[in-house]
Amino acid sequence: MYRRAPSGFGLGSGPPPPRDVLVLLGVVFVTFSLQFFLSTRPLMEALELTPAVWRLGFIWQVVTYAFIGQPEEPIWFLLTLLILFWFGRDVYRALGRRSFWRTLLTGVVAASVVAVPVAFLMSLLGALPEYPFVLIQGQHILTLVLVAAFATLYADATILLFFVLPIQARMFLWLEILIAFLYFLFSKDLPGFVGTCAAVGMVYSSLRMGGPFKLFREWKLRIEKLILQERMRRMRAKKGFRVVKDDDDVRRGPWVN
Repeated sequence: MYRRAPSGFGLGSGPPPPRDVLVLLGVVFVTFSLQFFLSTRPLMEALELTPAVWRLGFIWQVVTYAFIGQPEEPIWFLLTLLILFWFGRDVYRALGRRSFWRTLLTGVVAASVVAVPVAFLMSLLGALPEYPFVLIQGQHILTLVLVAAFATLYADATILLFFVLPIQARMFLWLEILIAFLYFLFSKDLPGFVGTCAAVGMVYSSLRMGGPFKLFREWKLRIEKLILQERMRRMRAKKGFRVVKDDDDVRRGPWVN
């Protein structure tokens, strides 16, 4: 479906980078910087994904959390921005502006909508970790969604993992889940891990299967077909009807086309 080859991971390769991707990186960098000022830190906390979603009704957090850059070692943060640039550039060029943002927001919302109920149930059981949603907060979910989109759009492309190990792009879908699971073992962030799986699955289904609603409709039709076949079988058994299979029980005559 998408025949255009990826641009590669050089900073200067290909045409100028999409403006939308640069704006996305700029927003993450600005919000990351605002985390370090006492006057702006409360605002950033109000936009992050926290238990305040159900405790205080901060519904907007299910979307805004993705654009609040999370504090971490400067070298890792800059590396994350570089990864966002590399993968975001190719995803944008393959999808265009409208589909790019729709895919990004679909993955972001899918992760939070699934993670929040899990966190809520864990809070009722008294098992909520100290820092829930850490696996999907800020630039982490953006990277997750864009890499999953790249792996879906350019499934047959070969990427040098760590610039050494060649691997097909489609394997990044499983690699993301594996890495999230390893981080889950250390952080105990079950809501974040479940949200990770939901985001990867949603991005894949949206780009390869027409979206979750089309997928749901197909499964609904399949189930309805199975139910109808079972009803017909019961009716035939109840009335003593026998199904005659073609070419098995009936010998065709020369007059049958």
